[in-house]
Amino acid sequence: MAKNVKPKPKILFGLDTFGDLPVDDNGKLMSHAQAIRQVVDEAVLAEELGVDAIALGEHHRSEYSISSPETVLAGIATRTSRIKLASGVTVLSSDDPVRVFERFATLDALSNGRAQVILGRGSFTESFPLFGFDLRDYEVLFEEKVELFAKLLTEKPVTWQGTTRAALNDADVFPKTESGHLETLVGVGGSPESVIRAARYNFPMMLAIIGGAPDRFAPYVELYKRATEDLGTTNHPIGVHSPGFIADTDEEAIKQAFPYFKEQMDRIGKTRGWHPMSHEHFLNEVKNGSMYVGSPETVAQKIAKTIRTLGVNRFDMVYGFGPVPASARLHMVELYATKVIPRVRELLAESTRAKGKR
Repeated sequence: MAKNVKPKPKILFGLDTFGDLPVDDNGKLMSHAQAIRQVVDEAVLAEELGVDAIALGEHHRSEYSISSPETVLAGIATRTSRIKLASGVTVLSSDDPVRVFERFATLDALSNGRAQVILGRGSFTESFPLFGFDLRDYEVLFEEKVELFAKLLTEKPVTWQGTTRAALNDADVFPKTESGHLETLVGVGGSPESVIRAARYNFPMMLAIIGGAPDRFAPYVELYKRATEDLGTTNHPIGVHSPGFIADTDEEAIKQAFPYFKEQMDRIGKTRGWHPMSHEHFLNEVKNGSMYVGSPETVAQKIAKTIRTLGVNRFDMVYGFGPVPASARLHMVELYATKVIPRVRELLAESTRAKGKR
C-alpha cells in the first residue's frame, strides 16, 4: 500500500527561464552579464506581483546566460522574501551530488527555506565533455547520482559506493538545512523509466512538456500514481513546465513570438536533425500543442485546460524563449501575474463548482 497521500495543495504558478540573451530597446543583444541581471529584475517583479516560483535552468551554451542557477538564485534571494527559488533543471549527471546538496542547502539558508532543486539529465549534453564525463555513461551517471543524492537528503552521515565517483564512508555533509528538508523534484521529459525512478526515490515529478498535445502526458501521470502505489512511496503533486509568450492580444503575441521561437528551435534543430520550424507548425503548436501563446485570456484558458486534463498542481511557463526583448519579457511577467494566474484560478473554481452541481 502507498503511504498516506497528502491533501491536495493549492495550485502553484511559476516562471522558468534559461537566461536566454534578450535584446534591448534598440535591438542590440545583451551581454551574458546584462542578461543575468535582467533575470534577477524579472524575479523581483514576479514576487512583487504574486508569482509563486521562479525556476532557472542550467546550460553551458552561448545563447544562455545561466550556467549556475543556484548562484543567480542566491542573488534573487537577497532581494525577495517569499517566492520559491528553483533550478529548472540542475544537470545532476555532470555534477557532484555532494556539492549540489551543499550549494542548495546554502541557498536554502540565504532564502529562509525557499530553495528547490529540480534534478534532471538535461536537454543538452554539452556539460558532459565540459566536465570530463563520457556520454556512454549517460544512464548510469544519472542513476547512481540520484541514488546518492537521495541518501544525502536524509542529512545524516552517508555510506555509498558506485562507479561514477569516489565512495563515501560515514561521510557527513554541511551545511544542514534549518528544516531538515531540502525540497527536491525530478524533471521528466517523457521517459517511462524516469517516471518510475522519481517514484522509486520518493521524489515529486516535474513534467517538461515542450511540444505536442499536453494530454499525451496523461499516461505518465497515471504511471507515476501506479508506481508510487506499487513501491509504497508517496503520490506527490505533479508539476508541468512549457514555453509561452503573452501579449495584450492574440495577434500581437503570435506576430511577436514566432521569430523568437523559430530562431531558438532552428538553432537546436541543427544539432538534432529537425526541420526548420514553419509558420504552420508554430500555429499548430499554439492551437493544439504545448506553446502557450496569446492574450492573457487565451493563455489562461489553455493553462486551465492542461491543469484539468493532467490533474497537476503546478504550472511553470518558460517566458523568455529566444532573444525576446527585455521590455517584452517584463511585460509578460506582469501579464502572467496580474491577469493570467487570477483568471486560471477563476476558471478552475468554475469547473469545480460545475462538477459539484452534477
